Amino acid sequence: MLDENPLLDDYHQAPIIGYHRAPLSQKFGAPRQPNLVALTSVIEMLALYDTPAAFVGLDKFSHIWVSWQFHHNYRYKNNNETSTSFRAQVRPPRLGGNQKIGVFASRSMYRPSGLGLSVVKLEQVKIVQGRVLLIIKGADMIDGTPIIDIKPYVAYSDALTQAQSGFAPAAPELLTVTVTDAANEQFMMLVSAGEPSNANNDTSIKDANTGSNSATVASTFHRIQNQLVASDMSIIKELIAQDPRPAYRRTEIAMPFVMRYKSVDVSFQLMELGQLQIIAVVAV
Repeated sequence: MLDENPLLDDYHQAPIIGYHRAPLSQKFGAPRQPNLVALTSVIEMLALYDTPAAFVGLDKFSHIWVSWQFHHNYRYKNNNETSTSFRAQVRPPRLGGNQKIGVFASRSMYRPSGLGLSVVKLEQVKIVQGRVLLIIKGADMIDGTPIIDIKPYVAYSDALTQAQSGFAPAAPELLTVTVTDAANEQFMMLVSAGEPSNANNDTSIKDANTGSNSATVASTFHRIQNQLVASDMSIIKELIAQDPRPAYRRTEIAMPFVMRYKSVDVSFQLMELGQLQIIAVVAV
């Protein structure tokens, strides 16, 4: 007997196995590809998928594939499209935001599945309060991103050195980023207001919060998502150097843009072509 609803065969349901915890809570400022910025973050595994036995052997791999969901994709919100609508073409920022290409020739978030795929560096597999946390580096996901699957990256088959990369043959050119004295002073005051005062690099997230009996999942996430440390300024500059501004606004001089990073809003503007400047860092 035939299925009464054959359309059900066209869909596959995948469970959410975890969530990404990161300093970036908004799409603006997030790297457009993985491994462009060495941003430290955490994948929080959920029960029933957080059993340590499921991760035996993963720490022998330096990198992992992460399948995830574009959970901030609101393409249906303002244009009255339905969940069954299909957008065949997109305008990649890499091509200036004007030229259209096929959605399957891009890595656009506006795709039928709403799924992303990233290779990230696996820093550590940690068990905190009986829960599995994967400390990673180089993700292009924002905070709260649902994780669908994790697989080890295998260099001999996954790294294809002779591959052709179409309209993106190399990483985009970085812009120069400077910081005004006033913005730097604001930043350092906010760092000083945090605790502990000796948290001056992102490796302390891994060691201080997972290497002692007093470690908690909440403290780990606090360090990743909220606590500002001195080394964050280097990461902030790297993120802004990618130029997160919309392609059609990249010639607007002295027009402020705001990127939220951890617990602060970072304002920056174009000073001259090729040079961005951070002009303010304020707590939110």
